[in-house]
Amino acid sequence: MRVCLDTNRYRDLIDGKVEVVRTLEEAISVHLPFAVLAELLAGFAVGTRRESNQRTLRSFLSKSGVETLYPDEGTAEAYASLYAQLRAQGTPIPTHGLWIAALSMQHGLALYSRDAHFANLPQLHRI
Repeated sequence: MRVCLDTNRYRDLIDGKVEVVRTLEEAISVHLPFAVLAELLAGFAVGTRRESNQRTLRSFLSKSGVETLYPDEGTAEAYASLYAQLRAQGTPIPTHGLWIAALSMQHGLALYSRDAHFANLPQLHRI
């Protein structure tokens, strides 16, 4: 399985949650969307363990099979489509969540997140 990792599951991984560690060890590849990277770095910037957290993140990103995902025109099209769907349903989700969902769908990844709002996108493959 190819996994798109959300911020909360990255934190679970760093906290050593057995279920998350096991799931990611079994993954063929792990993809970290740029929005997740931004959320993590923003949290580090205002936290008390900035350097330690950044070292841990750099170590994670350097692992074989881990890749950062950045948007392109296809991502923007997926974003627009999902935005329209969610608006029509009356179930908006946070902007960063929409970028994460768009990248996950565009690349055919299984989204690994604890956020319930992703259930509003039934076409999104979720773990």
